[in-house]
Amino acid sequence: MSELVTIEISEGIADVRLNRPDKYNALSPQMFSAIIEAGEQLAADDSLRAVVLSGNGRGFCAGLDMGSFQGMSDRKGDQSASSLQSFDNGPANNAQRPAYVWKRLPVPVIAAIHGVSYGGGLQIALGADIRIAAPDAKLSIMEIKWGLIPDMSITQTLRDLMPIDVAKELTFSGRILSGQEASELGLVTRVSENPFDAAMSLAGEIAGKSPDAIRFDKKLFEETWHADEATGLKLESKLQTTLIGTENQLEAIKANFEKRPPEFGPATLKG
Repeated sequence: MSELVTIEISEGIADVRLNRPDKYNALSPQMFSAIIEAGEQLAADDSLRAVVLSGNGRGFCAGLDMGSFQGMSDRKGDQSASSLQSFDNGPANNAQRPAYVWKRLPVPVIAAIHGVSYGGGLQIALGADIRIAAPDAKLSIMEIKWGLIPDMSITQTLRDLMPIDVAKELTFSGRILSGQEASELGLVTRVSENPFDAAMSLAGEIAGKSPDAIRFDKKLFEETWHADEATGLKLESKLQTTLIGTENQLEAIKANFEKRPPEFGPATLKG
């Protein structure tokens, strides 16, 4: 695992940190690769219960590294840009995967946002299931500043958070929002003076629930939120039938009746 992204796992919770603090965790080609690698590593871990995604240093992520923009203007970055646009691992290209990998992770991902979260950095946060931001954090869909569109899977994330007119206004203008204003618009879930601690607390609460049910909760919403009613109702039935009578589901019942904390085993169901 690259030192550009660190992972520490304790009691089923992965503490994942973007780790380029001298550059506000700006996205270089190496950062793209490191984030994708981290997400794929966690996706294969059946013991995982929840993920907290944050950035080391003074900000979450400042977006694309300015050196990449300089290379683009000098026509020196064509090869790296081309590689990021390659679709060789499923529906998302290599530019989209650093954000989309968190959306497709089977467990809940909570982004803790402090300092700046601009452009691609914001789109990575949008890939999380839940975003907790500091009130004075600064967030922006900033690609218009550089004559670009947001292209890191925003079509699959922002649509679930706000009306299209608000999404357009933020994208057309590139204006910078405080964490508080972002919360009021639905861009982040809520604000906290200490977003990392709040995210870890929530992750701990999630980790105390049945891991099979939590994974199925995420699967249910991800696969049905934009589907027709037959697809949604059928998946509800299928997942519930699969859960009933399993060891973790029975343990949830026993723990409630016995008024004690549950002792769940690892997730065993794949859906």
